[in-house]
Amino acid sequence: MLEFLADASGNLYPARMQMALSLGWHIVFACFGIAFPAIVVFVEWRGRRRGDEVMIALAHKWAKAMAVLFAAGAVSGTLLSFEMGILWPGLMGRFGEVFGFPFVLEGFAFFVEAIFVGVYLFGWNRLSPRAHMLSALPMVVAGIVGAFCVVSANAWMNNPTGFRLDELGNVVDARPWAAMFGPSTWAQFVHMWLAAFMVTGFLIASVYAVGMLRGRRDRYHRVGLLVPLTVAALATPVQIGVGDWIANVVADNQPAKLAAMEGQYETTSGAGLSLGGLYWDDQLHYAVEIPYGLSLLIHHDPYGVVPGLEEVPADERPPVNVVHLAYNAMVGVGVALLLLVAWYGLVWWRRRRLPDSAWFLRAVAVSGVAAVVAMEAGWITTEVGRQPWVVYGILRTADAVSPAPGLGALPVPRVRWQLRQDRVRADDPPQHVAVPAGQDQGDHRFRPR
Repeated sequence: MLEFLADASGNLYPARMQMALSLGWHIVFACFGIAFPAIVVFVEWRGRRRGDEVMIALAHKWAKAMAVLFAAGAVSGTLLSFEMGILWPGLMGRFGEVFGFPFVLEGFAFFVEAIFVGVYLFGWNRLSPRAHMLSALPMVVAGIVGAFCVVSANAWMNNPTGFRLDELGNVVDARPWAAMFGPSTWAQFVHMWLAAFMVTGFLIASVYAVGMLRGRRDRYHRVGLLVPLTVAALATPVQIGVGDWIANVVADNQPAKLAAMEGQYETTSGAGLSLGGLYWDDQLHYAVEIPYGLSLLIHHDPYGVVPGLEEVPADERPPVNVVHLAYNAMVGVGVALLLLVAWYGLVWWRRRRLPDSAWFLRAVAVSGVAAVVAMEAGWITTEVGRQPWVVYGILRTADAVSPAPGLGALPVPRVRWQLRQDRVRADDPPQHVAVPAGQDQGDHRFRPR
């Protein structure tokens, strides 16, 4: 038993790193799975309604990209489902009956989306325009439902509800539906849903901005930039308002996370909003403070009391610098994107066209990466800010990790295997199968040996 406990403590860091890498990679694909179908269908609908061949061509190209990104997201999501069970048996074994239900629903949503992505892609020019666009509606809805289910599971980990613990700490009276709709579910879902449209919109627009900077100023590139940028521009200011909502949810349910986000040690009336700085010796150093800002944000009262980290035992505090800097990065990049949106909106309102400045195109070109950075920083704030708990206030992350020996070595053989496969492919290219004379070459494809 002591050997297993030692293995579990040694497994905590590699398990966290594997999960962080997998989640950080998958969440970008998830954004496209949530937002891209709606954007593609809108462009196709608009193009067919106006007889605009440029928009129809864009929708057709984007549909192909959407299918590729969906396939990549399916692979990275499958990896995560294995990691949840392999790396964190203490979580899934004890609480699976409470919060496992959303993952079941997400599985159904995934298969529905996969089926209709195929129907939409291969039905192009084979179905009537009306039937083709109608076939996309289940794809759009399934993407939203799947996102809600996954986010609700994470929201449950932040604010666990829908069960009781008996005298021995065993889960009893599990109510999966109640667990899905906890106090932070809707705030987290709306926050993530809008983030998906921001990431997808800015990333697509950034591709066409690069093209325009290289001299491709035709209508195809202008529309390719205009539509996703407008989608992201509509989502950005709404996201700022939702940020106020979710900050209040965090203040009510996870005060330690809020204190770490602001690097605030002492419980304070009239707490200021801290920008930047580093935390050590129970104090935030070198920060720029906006007087009364935090109290106004949380209580809408300049003299509202905000609890500090001193209210929390030392072994239950999250790593403050990671949370504080990630939160500042999310907010800072979000404000920069809001300024970009304001620039675009002002010029469009006055002149009904995109800004002429090359600096505007340069800003759009980096906005995609910036949006991804903001989203990743937001998830770091959410997940690291919950530590040391995997189920907030009930189950520590260290108690949920697998005690299996050698867990830290798992990524090594996988990387070696992938490198070996890549070397084999490079040294031994596929042979082409000759097509017999007299046969239609269009009906044959090369087959690797």
